[in-house]
Amino acid sequence: METWLRANTRFILDPVVGAFARIGVSPNALTILGCLLNVVAGILIGLGQVVWGGLVMTLIAMPLDALDGALARVTHQQSKFGAFFDSTLDRVAEAALLVGLAALFMQRGDSVSALVSFVALVGSFMVSYTRARAEGLGLECKVGLFSRMGRFALLAIGLLLNQPSITVWLLAILSSATAIQRMVHVYRIA
Repeated sequence: METWLRANTRFILDPVVGAFARIGVSPNALTILGCLLNVVAGILIGLGQVVWGGLVMTLIAMPLDALDGALARVTHQQSKFGAFFDSTLDRVAEAALLVGLAALFMQRGDSVSALVSFVALVGSFMVSYTRARAEGLGLECKVGLFSRMGRFALLAIGLLLNQPSITVWLLAILSSATAIQRMVHVYRIA
């Protein structure tokens, strides 16, 4: 999904990356800005502004996140630290959004959905961790029903449609299933 999306949005992203490169924006600056905007989106969601949080995430933070790696490649600033930094702040961004949802549910008195938000957070982190750990062992692990791009797409749709409860339930189920799918995959190839 991620590869297809990147390939089919290059005509939009490439000119923006070129503009950032010309004015001297660093890839790490985009990474930080994207993360901070996702934190803002999480705060908006927690304050009950679900659609506004979804708009900030979808229209500003997600596109910035898609640009940092491309900017690093174009400006020849790719580094192991940059890849590590990007992945780390991606987890912070995802946590901010899901904690924002949990806060929203707690304010509404919906403790079950608040708990499911944390299940979604753990499932999401496990999807990333299972891949990172497998790759740390020298094993390929890009399999899975629900990668990061899928999680962000579901979040975007769910927030923009103002359906936070359905969204966290789907995130919890699909991310947990993907983590299990990756564990089974590594078991088979190890």
